[in-house]
Amino acid sequence: MKILIIGGDGYLGWPTAMHLSKQKHQVFLIDDFSKRTIENQNSVTPLVNIETMENRVKTWNSLKIGKKIKFSFGTLVNHRFIYEELKKIKPDHIIHYGEQPSAPYSMAGRSEAVFTQNNNIIGSLNLLFGIKKYCPNTHLIKLGTMGVYGTPNIDIEEGFIKIRHNNRSDKMQFPMKPLSYYHCSKAADSINLYFASRAWGLKATDLNQGVVYGIDTPETSLNKKLNTSFHYDHIFGTVINRFMVQASIGKPLLVYGKGSQTRTFLNINDTLQCVELAIKNPANKGEYKVRNQFTEVFTIKQLALLVKQSAKNIGINAKIKYIKNPRKESPKHYFNPSNKSFLKLGLKPKKLNSNFIQSNINKIIIQKENIDLQTISPKIKWSK
Repeated sequence: MKILIIGGDGYLGWPTAMHLSKQKHQVFLIDDFSKRTIENQNSVTPLVNIETMENRVKTWNSLKIGKKIKFSFGTLVNHRFIYEELKKIKPDHIIHYGEQPSAPYSMAGRSEAVFTQNNNIIGSLNLLFGIKKYCPNTHLIKLGTMGVYGTPNIDIEEGFIKIRHNNRSDKMQFPMKPLSYYHCSKAADSINLYFASRAWGLKATDLNQGVVYGIDTPETSLNKKLNTSFHYDHIFGTVINRFMVQASIGKPLLVYGKGSQTRTFLNINDTLQCVELAIKNPANKGEYKVRNQFTEVFTIKQLALLVKQSAKNIGINAKIKYIKNPRKESPKHYFNPSNKSFLKLGLKPKKLNSNFIQSNINKIIIQKENIDLQTISPKIKWSK
């Protein structure tokens, strides 16, 4: 099959590209390097060196493990660019990772919020019009986020909910209560995808993903030039990565608030599993399918305690420090999301455990001279 990955230079896009190439799919990548630009503007860098896209593709193709990967530079905000790519490739599936992925960045100020929403919403809208015009039978797999749901005081279903009101009932999109301007852009994407499926008969799957952790996949481990990014900074770094870095250098694990906030998580290898399952089980024509993509649920405090104990097992005395929460979020809340659909399709979760954390802390220690302490503590506040 021909698979187009948008955001192919990214944390998830690059490992996905190699994984699918290895399975003999024709893989085409698009990226505009906007995340690298944001990194440069804010002086944040991944822990390990990331090769240029050209070098990564060249290295992978030289291994002759799968079909050759092809890359094109361009942005979805330029509709003419994506139209030409779709007309040329006519992919069977499109995996859309190509959005500004940071909630903190989107809350840094007006320009960052506007960039996030323009890049994400308009880019995705251009993609939908391109699919309608040039490849209406393509299956679009769009990376969403569990953050669109917020923390409602009811069980979180997968995209839709049956409601009864004034003696009438209907099936509606699940109520959205986004947690940042980034999450607002993802909510808008979901509304646009659902409408395009109804109005134009497009095939779309929305993957509402939890927080991803880990950097090693079978393919990235083949050569250091195939690394994907490990971020620990306050803009792009996920909480587990930050805790492991802090433990590795003897700094306190910084927990926002009391740490009772509850979120969903999954290993990067489970992301690859889920995308593969979504390809094998596509939406039908005119169908908008939603799958919640996560494997475990933790409070932030539970994660901090797990990292602390794991570090202790290898002789590191990690401490936990509770700081004022820079985000606007409920300190304590009900949270019971469903992830039944991927489990029914055969997802075999890789659970977070001490062995994983200890192994990663040891890897981080080897690279600790690359750690920039100035980028770890939160600097962006949701409200003044």
